[in-house]
Amino acid sequence: MKKVLLILLISAIFACTTEKQDQPKEIIQDSELVKLNLNQANRLAQLPLHCMQQEFPYKLGQTLGNENELGAPKELHPAFYGCFDWHSSVHGHWMLIRLLKTFPELNERDLIEQKLKENISAENIQSELEYFKRSTEKSYERTYGWAWLLKLAEELNTWDNPLAKELEKNLQPLTDFIVQKYIDFLPRLYYPIRVGEHTNTAFGLSFAWDYANTTKSTELKTLIESRARDFYINDKQCPLTWEPSGYDFLSPCFEEADLMRRVLSKDEFKIWLGEFLPQLSDKNFVLETAIVSDRTDGKLVHLDGLNFSRAWCLYGIANDFEEYKHLNTVANEHINYSLPNVVGDSYEGGHWLASFAIYALSQVPD
Repeated sequence: MKKVLLILLISAIFACTTEKQDQPKEIIQDSELVKLNLNQANRLAQLPLHCMQQEFPYKLGQTLGNENELGAPKELHPAFYGCFDWHSSVHGHWMLIRLLKTFPELNERDLIEQKLKENISAENIQSELEYFKRSTEKSYERTYGWAWLLKLAEELNTWDNPLAKELEKNLQPLTDFIVQKYIDFLPRLYYPIRVGEHTNTAFGLSFAWDYANTTKSTELKTLIESRARDFYINDKQCPLTWEPSGYDFLSPCFEEADLMRRVLSKDEFKIWLGEFLPQLSDKNFVLETAIVSDRTDGKLVHLDGLNFSRAWCLYGIANDFEEYKHLNTVANEHINYSLPNVVGDSYEGGHWLASFAIYALSQVPD
């Protein structure tokens, strides 16, 4: 309990400052699980709630076919025009829905529901769909934004709530289009993309597999499982010591393991993991947290995201395999390093990191 209070105290301290720093003023080197509670949920919800309808600054990532395709963010993306870029807006919406489901007594529930209804309207989603259909945007948000869109759709699908059903119905045309984008693209992707940022193939397939598995989308699920085996089944001795690169928010090694944990049987995965990351079986396995030198730098702050994404991958393995329970300690240390710095952070990290924190915390074992 004392450790949880310490975390909350440090969070409050960081909410009052945006100064640059080499490391957090206090690093919580503790293996105790950090459980998501209502107080944390109310605090973290402020970040996407603040930015989901903030149009500027915004990074379009647009390919222009002609001058007529120019437009302001809200004009081009009326559903997901906030939070600096399209994919961050999408996973900000996912996060708010996740929190509404988990904490019905959330402080600003009415305001959150109002903004969700305003943004994810049938009309707005139709405009988003039209943008994706542009001939110049075939690779738009491939596959990171696609993955988060399907995670949003999955969250709505699994919530027995009138608002969720309304939003899911509104979102469905875009959801179906993204599913088809995966089906069209994956057979043409000859090599996987093994990077620590948006285009990482393993991450893009993991969330898509979750959606397909939940909604019983057999064609998509079967295709992902087939391509995952094509890409990764023969991989051995992943060079974990090469990580992280300076701008990573995903771990190439752990994201691959996170995907294969989904698509392989438990017996097959244990054999595969023993060859891919044999060091994880060591009860004394340690992994240094990624150090963030400047949280006002939009690229350097990626490393806080890496700490969260590493944590959710490690929790996934530990949750499924008793012999890997010791990985919870490593995951906890990663969350405890970065969580105190999420609230009150600069816009460079604040517009997206809360979503990563919530997803990591949602994987903490019971």
